[in-house]
Amino acid sequence: MKHTTTVERTSDREIVVTRTFNAPPHIVFQAWSTPELLQRWWTPKSFGISFVSCEADVRTGGTYRFVFTHASLEQPMAFFGRYIEVTPPSRIVWTNEETPGGPVSTVTFEDQGGTTLQVLRELYPSKEALDEALATGSSGTNGAPEQFDQLDLLLVTLVGS
Repeated sequence: MKHTTTVERTSDREIVVTRTFNAPPHIVFQAWSTPELLQRWWTPKSFGISFVSCEADVRTGGTYRFVFTHASLEQPMAFFGRYIEVTPPSRIVWTNEETPGGPVSTVTFEDQGGTTLQVLRELYPSKEALDEALATGSSGTNGAPEQFDQLDLLLVTLVGS
C-alpha cells in the first residue's frame, strides 16, 4: 500500500511532515540511524545531489556531518549538527547548525500495528527564520515527498531481509 507525505506549517515557527511506512518502527529507525542506509534515501534523486560523505553517530550527544556535491556547486556543501536526544526506536532530535537560525528537528516513529507513523517536526527559532527557509527553498521539506518515497523503497528491502 502506497502512503502519501503531508507537509504542513503548523505555527509561525514549525513545519510538520508526516508519512506512514509499511515497516515496524525499529526498521524505520534503523534507516534513519545507519549512515550506509541514510545515503541510500536521504537526497531526492531528482535534485541531482550526491553524497560525498555521511558521518552519523546517532546517539544522545553524538554528531553528524553530511557532505554533498552538485554539478552547480564549485565546492561541496556540508550539513552538520548534534543529536540532542536519541531514544531507539521511537525518537531522534537533532540540531541543524550549518546556518544561523537553523531549526531543531525531531522525528518520531509510532507503531501502528505493523506500520509506522513517522512525524518529522522542524522548529525554527523565529517566524522570520522559517519564512526565509521556505522562501529560499532551504527548509528540509521541499524534497520530503520524494525523499520518503525513496525511504519507502529501501524499507521494502529491509523488511524482507
